[in-house]
This record gives sequence, structure tokens and C-alpha cells, in this order.
Amino acid sequence: MIKSGPVFTRPRTPAAKCLHIIRLNPVVTRSELVEATGLSQPTITRATAALLSAGLIRERTDLTQSRGRGRPTVPLEVADNDWMLAGIAVGTAFTRIAFFDTKGRTLCEEDVATPVFRLSEGDVIEHIIAGMNRLMTGLDRRLVSVGVTTSGCVDESGRVTAHNLGWERMDITSRLQYQFGVPVVVSSVIPAILGSETQSTELGAEKPVMVLYADDSVGAALTVNDEIAPLELTAPDSLATQAVLAAAGAESLPDAVQDPSARALLDDRARSLGTIAASLVAEHAPDTLVVAGGAFSDDPAAPKLFAATVRQNTDQALELRMIPSPSEIVRACTRAVALDPLLRVPLELGREAKAA
Repeated sequence: MIKSGPVFTRPRTPAAKCLHIIRLNPVVTRSELVEATGLSQPTITRATAALLSAGLIRERTDLTQSRGRGRPTVPLEVADNDWMLAGIAVGTAFTRIAFFDTKGRTLCEEDVATPVFRLSEGDVIEHIIAGMNRLMTGLDRRLVSVGVTTSGCVDESGRVTAHNLGWERMDITSRLQYQFGVPVVVSSVIPAILGSETQSTELGAEKPVMVLYADDSVGAALTVNDEIAPLELTAPDSLATQAVLAAAGAESLPDAVQDPSARALLDDRARSLGTIAASLVAEHAPDTLVVAGGAFSDDPAAPKLFAATVRQNTDQALELRMIPSPSEIVRACTRAVALDPLLRVPLELGREAKAA
């Protein structure tokens, strides 16, 4: 089985680099791959031959170009095949399940009810498995991998600790591997947000990106070279939505936003998150800071207060960007974690698929 991590690393192998470039461009020649990767022509030839054999790319013979003497140039593109990759975003009330093809196109998706406060850990997994089986019915494709993203922390073995889910070292990896017999990768939501960014960035165009997520949990991560590294935060628990709601005596964030007595608490949270972000920016110097989560999207006043605090506490030129809605976060994370095994270790995934 493919190892569970580290997830969302930038392409490292020649085959992964070639596939990354090919999928971001309509058609690419081998010579263009040599130029884009800096790898030798023989290395590119071997890598593309392996991807062709795995059925992940195909030659566009209809676009063959003849340039005088020598072999004609045959462009390459991502191939259609019968693979499908599953992405699962576990939530406290609903879990998004989606299936994608190797081009990253959504085949089908559905939100499955998983009220974690009324279900045992085993029942949550059973609901997810039932939802996956229901969605796969009628799809004439082979499931080749499963990616899962959750709140909380994920250890090296893929066990999840998430207080808002009531999970303590939950082994969702083994359960899904046993059920479906395919590689399973598990990541927390924060690296998945950054993974969705890196998966769409051309090789050689990488710039440091930081993400700050604040909702039922609070966390941050940073792209470091070709990996995504979690960052240590100060006092994050008190800034989580449930802690703020408890202090405000409100049942939901929309209720708190409408309550004048809770406004001061929400403003304090926005400024505190801004102070933490500014400190991280000063330490790590990212080019871009992406913020996401209900703390920003569900409180109309928070983004402006947060941005002003960041600007006041750092002199660094910084692009600030917000993912505007929880549904966009879920969609981006589900797709990113589903595609991760394909983009990170395409040939290994191909061997797993053939052996199944």
C-alpha cells in the first residue's frame, strides 16, 4: 500500500513532474517537458513512457508536427481512463463524498449526514462507507484510491485526533483500506487547503503561501520548499468557534453576529487572529496569506478587522486572500485530497491499480 504521507508534497519524481505539467496544459511536447523540468531528454522519455504504459497520458498523433529531419514531435495530454479517485471531507454534521476522474473532473458528489455528537465513531464510518457504495452504483469505473480530510490533527499512521469530532487517534485509514482494498491517505483540512493551491501551480512558479484556518478548530500551515508544514499557534483553543459561542452564550455564529452583546467577543477574536497571523508572517515571510473558515466567512465584520490588524502589525508586502464560503473550502479540500496520490506518486498508484 502507498504510505499515508507526507501528503501534498510538490512533484518529486520525473513521472510526477511530467504529469503535473501535462495536466496543467492542453497539450505538451516532450521537448517542452525537458525545458520545464530541467530534466534530461532520456529521463523525460522514460517518465513519459511509464505514464503512457500506466494509461495516465496519451499521445495526440493527430497533432503530430514534422520539423525537417528527425522523429516527428507528438504532443501529450492527460488520458481518459476508467479510474476514479474518492475524496471525503468529514464534518460535524455532514460529510462530503465526491468522485473524480484522473483529469480532476467531478463524476458525482453528495453530502452524507454524519452528526458526530449522536453517532459513535464506528457509525460515522459506516455512514461514509454506505454513502460511497451508493454513489459508486452505476459508475462504470474502478476505484483506485481514497483521500480523507478532517479537522484536528493526523499522525504519521493516518490516525485522527479531532476534539470537535470526538475522535482520539481514530483509525479511519485501516477501516477504509479494509473495506475498499485501495490506498487511503488522510490529511487535516489546513494542509488540504494549501494542497489545492499547490496542485494548480506550475513548476518553478512556487512562492511561499501560508493558510490560517479558524472555525471549529484553529490552525495554520506554510509551504516550505516542496512540502507543507504545520505551524505552532498561541492560544488557538480559545479562538475556536465553540469556545467563542460558549463565552457569548450563543447557539450558532449567525446568532452571535446578530447579538450586540456578542459583538465585542467576535471583534476580539478577529483582532487576535490578525495578531497571530502577523506574528507568523513576520517569522516565515510568505508572499500570500490565505484565510478560511467560519470565523471569517460567517462574520461579515471579521475580515476587515482581521486584515487591518495584520497590516498594522507587519511591514511585509503581502497578498491577503480569503476563501469566501465553507462550501468552497470543502469542495477544494475534497478534490485536493482525492487527487493527491495520483499527482504525488502516479506510477506507484498505477502499480497498485494493476495489482488489484
